[in-house]
Amino acid sequence: MATYNQDIDSLTQLRDAQGDAWAGINPEYAARMRQQNRFRTGLDIARYTADLMRRDMAAYDGDSSDYTQSLGCWHGFVAQQMMMAVKRHQPTTARHYVYLSGWMVAALRSKFGPLPDQSMHEKTTVPELIAEIYTFLKQADARELRHLFKDLDEAKANGGDVAAVQAKIDNFETHVVPIIADIDAGFGNEEATYLLAKQMIEAGACAIQVENQVSDAKQCGHQAGKVTVPHEDFLAKINAIRYAFLELGVENGVIVARTDSLGANLTQKIPVSRRPGDLASQYCDFLNTTPVENLDELKDGDITIHQDGKLVRPNRLENGLYEFREGTAVERVVLDCVTSLQHGADLLWIETEKPNVAQIADMVNQVRETVPDAKLVYNNSPSFNWTLSFREQVFAEWVAAGKDVSAYPDPATQPKGLMSVEFDSSELAAEADKLVQNFQKDASREAGIFHHLITLPTYHTAALSTDILAEGYFGDLGMLAYVRDVQRQEIRRDQASVKHQDLAGSNIGDDHKEYFSGENALLAGGTDNTMNQF
Repeated sequence: MATYNQDIDSLTQLRDAQGDAWAGINPEYAARMRQQNRFRTGLDIARYTADLMRRDMAAYDGDSSDYTQSLGCWHGFVAQQMMMAVKRHQPTTARHYVYLSGWMVAALRSKFGPLPDQSMHEKTTVPELIAEIYTFLKQADARELRHLFKDLDEAKANGGDVAAVQAKIDNFETHVVPIIADIDAGFGNEEATYLLAKQMIEAGACAIQVENQVSDAKQCGHQAGKVTVPHEDFLAKINAIRYAFLELGVENGVIVARTDSLGANLTQKIPVSRRPGDLASQYCDFLNTTPVENLDELKDGDITIHQDGKLVRPNRLENGLYEFREGTAVERVVLDCVTSLQHGADLLWIETEKPNVAQIADMVNQVRETVPDAKLVYNNSPSFNWTLSFREQVFAEWVAAGKDVSAYPDPATQPKGLMSVEFDSSELAAEADKLVQNFQKDASREAGIFHHLITLPTYHTAALSTDILAEGYFGDLGMLAYVRDVQRQEIRRDQASVKHQDLAGSNIGDDHKEYFSGENALLAGGTDNTMNQF
């Protein structure tokens, strides 16, 4: 990236070469516009963020405390506010990503209205949201740089430290960060997956997450009825995504292979084995079968396979799906993970039913016996009752250690008893909260989790904050509900949103009007602008 002054110099030469025809062009203004739009296309973003993510993956391999994090965002403004908050409070965007959740796309962005997480929404909504998010992140860059340019003008006019301000401009850290984007189960066959992946990458996605469920029977990872596909089908989709990355010149693109096998006990298809012990054979070994002792036992429509030299009948449900044997879930997860990594995936996602470090570590350690640098993207899911899960965990640990737990309800007889507010100030609750607070650190150190995300937190924050505001505003508080709990907090937290005109681009627009029209520009940001109150 050229420095600010280098841009001015090159644009001055370009302007001067055009003679009087470009006399109305100010090279410094053009340089500012270039600085404010550092990424010309989504592919520029995808290449840049893929490199960032690869460096982060390498750093994590050297030090597990260098894990990465993200929050799921359902609108560009939400992603923008998240990254502006990260820069203000951290104060760097390093190792902070955006997650794009298929669940939230379905629930909040579909033209059909709110939908369940079953790949029912328009698949083009996903790349459209990626593009929207990056539009807002780039606008955050433009706004912050605009303030630096005003600081530069002020320094030049009043003998300030021009070099210091120029250094801030030259070393500006962008709000543009990697997006891990959910392509669900691929929205159809492998060609459909490839076509959608291309659109997602062209919009800016450097990392695509794909899951091993049947596309037309896809369920949310935290619901029942999940149906997995044979490994060959899943690997075809991994290949499709890799081809999309390569075709578009994003050679560092990241593929996250998600397995739902821990909670899935059904398959739709019995793959054909070509050699003893191949992937199809291993997949079929997990089927729940009944030995066929006599061919007369078979009924019309029954299907049989040879397994270990014996004829067996896979148990088929009335809906035509086949069951896996009980107790095989962890084995299937491990095989899924190893197979995916050995066939082109870069990161893993194991969908679990609870946030338990030991459980996750057990599976990852088995994977690492074959692939030592295996790493996870992990869903710190709002579908978990974190409070209850960790209070129950502490209760069980105390029982095992012989500690007196008579003051607390036994989860075995009172399943939700520990959720009571009366225990919020208890020793057990404090210990559980400490485990929750340290969960990401502990899991990254012990269970190979490179990236922690919360899939749909901003769905819940939007619902909660709106409920609180509505309760007060339509109740006795009236305007005080907004002034005290929103505007006053924005001011005191130094949030850009309190000056919503500036955040939405009004001042950038005024700058452009001045660039284009000079003294004839009709500006919105004069003394009568009420935003000057802040």
